[in-house]
Amino acid sequence: MNTHIKVDFQRKIGKIKPMHCVGQPPFMGIDYSYMHYLKEAHIPYSRLHDVGGPYGGYIYVDIPNVFRDFDADENDPGSYDFAFTDLLIKSLHDNGCAPVYRLGITVECYAHIRRYRTDPPKDNEKWARICEHIIRHYNEGWANGFEFGIQYWEIWNEPDGNIAPDDNGLWHGTKEQFYELYKVSATYLKKCFGDKIKIGGYGSCGFPWCDELIDEKELEAAYTTVKTIKWQKRIRYFIEFFNGFMDMITKYNVPLDFFTFHSYSGVKSNVLRQEYLDSRLREYGLSHIETHLNEWNANPYVEMRGKSIAAANAAAMMCAMQNTSVYMMNYYDARIGHSVYAGMFNPITYKPFCTYYSFYAFGKLYTMGTQTWCSSDNDDVYALSATDGEKCGMLIANIGKDTDITVDSDKSFKAFLIDEDNHFVEVRINTKDFELKENQTVYLEA
Repeated sequence: MNTHIKVDFQRKIGKIKPMHCVGQPPFMGIDYSYMHYLKEAHIPYSRLHDVGGPYGGYIYVDIPNVFRDFDADENDPGSYDFAFTDLLIKSLHDNGCAPVYRLGITVECYAHIRRYRTDPPKDNEKWARICEHIIRHYNEGWANGFEFGIQYWEIWNEPDGNIAPDDNGLWHGTKEQFYELYKVSATYLKKCFGDKIKIGGYGSCGFPWCDELIDEKELEAAYTTVKTIKWQKRIRYFIEFFNGFMDMITKYNVPLDFFTFHSYSGVKSNVLRQEYLDSRLREYGLSHIETHLNEWNANPYVEMRGKSIAAANAAAMMCAMQNTSVYMMNYYDARIGHSVYAGMFNPITYKPFCTYYSFYAFGKLYTMGTQTWCSSDNDDVYALSATDGEKCGMLIANIGKDTDITVDSDKSFKAFLIDEDNHFVEVRINTKDFELKENQTVYLEA
């Protein structure tokens, strides 16, 4: 099979967006030396959710970790425990990576056995004031703090996780209770800080019903395409939760600077899900807000960690989503550990898997800054190009069968191969006409 890629580095499209951001950053215990991998890949944001893992996340970021006694005085600096979160965020800052600070809790995977922190706050106004002081600590120096200017503050994560509250390890309450928490907190925090910060949420579980059906009128038919009654009910709840949240936002003019959602599906599905979200936001008159796919991973399986398929799918995802309206993506995740979701680093050697180098390659395009026109005539070969006016780069990912690539360009490129045996290794090939095997990725730079 042949693939023809055309590129015009003089035809500027717009900015390369931060598609290569991550979730949990890489560190071990209190050893933050691995953060240099973020700097080297020019990763601009790391979302701070589930930091420390689902069973060890009792010292970082979470509201109950930073403010341990909800009955304490929220105006007293002594009521706060910033120790570990300070170390984490300072390390990110030192490596040129800004946090997306999730205001909420780490997932409790065994909540069906016993719950600890998943109940809604017993006082929404006080919870908002606690968040205010956390923001002041990191942005205004309060309580021996910093002036990091953290921009993105996300309220909660996956409160829509399950229709049955006892099945949700993140929110043991009703959707109406969450709406009220968001309304109170977002309104208060924007009153405190205005446009100095961006407030968003809610870490939606996403839109799995629309992989093939985008038309809202056809959604009822989508319920019958799933196999179990439980999943059908869950899909209905996702929709009800989203509709209710957006109704609340528009009815009360509640601040929503960015909307966050999740998907662990493949490239083509995520493009469709973004299109669906775009259509729904237009209905609500909210097309102007940023959308963040801030949990994604096309290959969250143990057998695919460190494999070419994971690296190629990651590169293809970033290339494809750059051409949608999504503003930011955060891969879940960049931790160093044994989780199937931790697809960037080997948990034994702590060295990067090949997937990391897809982000490294995208980071080169990101630093160039300007997207240029590029096209592929193969639906399984994704290409993205950029320039800074002097250097030019192109990322090509093949998630289909072996193919011969023809690049229509007058540039003389260097080529760097990414697969499980080649971690961004320079290879000597004819960059105008070469073979790219299944699940291989190549970065070209002139």
